[in-house]
Amino acid sequence: MADAYPQFRELGTEIVAISTDDVTDAKQMASLVNAPFPVLADPSSETALAYEVFDLLDDGVAAPAVFIVDGDQVVQWKQIGQDIADRPSLGELLSVVQGQGN
Repeated sequence: MADAYPQFRELGTEIVAISTDDVTDAKQMASLVNAPFPVLADPSSETALAYEVFDLLDDGVAAPAVFIVDGDQVVQWKQIGQDIADRPSLGELLSVVQGQGN
C-alpha cells in the first residue's frame, strides 16, 4: 500500500489505516511498514465495532477490511476479509477508486 500511496493521492484519495492496537503499537507498525499515510490507534475498538468488523474471525481484533468512504462519509465500497490474508489487491482498489470519480 505504501508504494501505491502516490497513485491514490493523485486520484484525490486519502488512505488511513486503523489498528485496534494502542498508540505505541500503532506507531511501531506504521514505522515498520514505512507507512506514508496515517495509522490511527483504536484500542477501545470503537471504530471496528462501528464498522462491524470487530472479532469476526474470533480472534479479538478487527478483521482485515477495506472501506472506501466518500467526502460525505458514505461507504461506497467495502471488502471484509474472511481470513487474515484476505485483502483486495492494489489494482482492484485503484480500479474502484477510479470508478468512483475521485
